[in-house]
Amino acid sequence: MAKGLLGKKIGMTQIFASDGKVVPVTVVEASPNLITQVKSLESDGYNALQIGMGVVKDKKVSKPQKGHFDKANVKPVKFLRELRLASAPEQKVGDTLTVDIFAEGEIVDVIGTSKGKGFAGTIKRHNFSRGPMKHGSKSHREPGSMGPRISGGGGKVFKGKKLPGRMGGERVTVQCLTVARVDVERNLILIKGAIPGPKNGAVLIRNTVKPPKTAAVKSGK
Repeated sequence: MAKGLLGKKIGMTQIFASDGKVVPVTVVEASPNLITQVKSLESDGYNALQIGMGVVKDKKVSKPQKGHFDKANVKPVKFLRELRLASAPEQKVGDTLTVDIFAEGEIVDVIGTSKGKGFAGTIKRHNFSRGPMKHGSKSHREPGSMGPRISGGGGKVFKGKKLPGRMGGERVTVQCLTVARVDVERNLILIKGAIPGPKNGAVLIRNTVKPPKTAAVKSGK
């Protein structure tokens, strides 16, 4: 059964495992998520849950959003995300989801918006190497050739070519992370490793769509 939870990235720290090893973790505060809409195959063509998190003032909600929340008879929330489900959900509008839906050792995917780094060149953005730095060289940090030369009108730059541009600020999914600890009393989920986004950024934690391969598969057996 697909499941997910919206949370706020607090930052990174480390904990000690039962065997004494140090485990780097990212702390996510996941206050109870409010279900604001339930979609079904009959009414919408697919099954899904719309969940929300965060407190927001009524005056900061647009009229269409206010109408949406009023129709569901729920309080406005700051963040909204949708979880697609394979079957009809059991939850109803107004129910809440808490951190206890996840357990220690569970494998999850985390979706967030990466940190925005502004305009960047190809060396920083795509890990290009720089050109010769000797006196006389006119290509130090330039991206290089743009494309093939065509007689009679010049070539073109193919779509998708690695060039300078805006870096970061994109939707990023990190798959197959392990839940290191769940603190139900403080609504905290500790996830092993790093997750995308800045501190206080909203992230979506869901059970993984690509379970990690077993040791037998990795070894080629």
